[in-house]
Amino acid sequence: MTLNEILQKFDKANVTRVKLGTFDIDGVLRGKHVSRQKFESAAATGLGFCDVIFGWDIGDVLYDKVPVTVTGWHTGYPDATARVDLESFRLIPWEAGTAFFLLDLFDKNGEPLPMAPRQVLRRVLARAPSDVYLSAEYEFFLFRETPQSLRDKSYLGLTSLSPGMFGYSVLRASANSPVVLDLFDQLAAFNISLEGLHTETGPGVFEGAIAVDHALAAADKAALFKTAVKEICSRHQILPTFMAKWSPDLPGSGGHIHQSLWNMGRNIFHGDGVPSPTMLSYIAGLIRNLTDFMPLFCPTINSYKRIVPGTWAPINATWGIDNRTAAVRAIPGSAKSARVEMRVTGADGNPYLAMAACVAAGLDGIANELEPPSPVTNAYEQPGATPLPRTLAEATSNFYNSARARDWFGDAFVEHFAATRQWEIQQFNKAVTNWELSRYFELI
Repeated sequence: MTLNEILQKFDKANVTRVKLGTFDIDGVLRGKHVSRQKFESAAATGLGFCDVIFGWDIGDVLYDKVPVTVTGWHTGYPDATARVDLESFRLIPWEAGTAFFLLDLFDKNGEPLPMAPRQVLRRVLARAPSDVYLSAEYEFFLFRETPQSLRDKSYLGLTSLSPGMFGYSVLRASANSPVVLDLFDQLAAFNISLEGLHTETGPGVFEGAIAVDHALAAADKAALFKTAVKEICSRHQILPTFMAKWSPDLPGSGGHIHQSLWNMGRNIFHGDGVPSPTMLSYIAGLIRNLTDFMPLFCPTINSYKRIVPGTWAPINATWGIDNRTAAVRAIPGSAKSARVEMRVTGADGNPYLAMAACVAAGLDGIANELEPPSPVTNAYEQPGATPLPRTLAEATSNFYNSARARDWFGDAFVEHFAATRQWEIQQFNKAVTNWELSRYFELI
């Protein structure tokens, strides 16, 4: 759409303000409201956006004593140039009179910031010889809490939206229909259509499957989904979490990524009931690169608490036909639905980076005509399979030293992202946990 076409839509919808945003390394939406007049100026010439969003962590603590060089006290935290992506236009149904657009960030020379997640995905997609289609499905737990009550309770003794283990429960969804229907309808009005929304196994846990789209649009929808769910739920005094593993007693939350390649309107993963040769090479690339690209799939300390046997999460680099124990699930399907599902990614992953890692790994397999190992039936009983990294430290080391990671994502991104993960590890290593206090405080 042109700017004039958008402004006409503004007039029709009585838009008086615009929310502009971009995603940081951790997948957190950072942005601001601007007036309609400011938006018109920004859409035409760009605007300044402080590059500190790549100089601090998820808690707004400035990186220190790790090799993050993109910005810092040595640069004075200047503005990057932000350009409005007019194609990302949305009306926010739960904020009357408000439109939303995504921003892309550029340096002073007009080059895309190499660590900006959306740009990382763009660079990978530029190397794809076929059309890439993706979709994400997220598991998330809902609580009758607020940001303040979480802190007052020290994140303990929280009240779930509903009790008990009740997967695919029509009863629980119906009992909570005000928020469930709002999620379904308002997400669709925000251009994030869901194929399905249902309860999973656990108290107050749901899974939302986002409709498939071209790769970049799919990543935008996946990233915005998490923020939108939080905003919609807050209007019902409900708070979601997308942590990979919020409780040791419950299954974790996955962020599975479905993917397929198309040429001339044909799904080249389709093989008449079996994976096509192209799908098999793509799967082989995923398997080959899982351990190297792991922190893009599982980027937090908590991510690795989910990667344990018997909890619907994979523990090794395996694949299978319609197999939910494996890291990669091949779904031969029909000419329309044949696809591959990456099951390693947790709900805490940054969608742009996780999707970039999937596509890069799969394309690497196709380019090198790789063949996958034999499919498995029970991935938890595969002693010869390559185990996935068990900690963020191990995963980050693999990523930093990977020649293929540097080839696909660039040295600047690899070094920046690895440094941010090293920082995350340092913050955890100096923390004193409740487990340590209860175990050692009195008796040691």
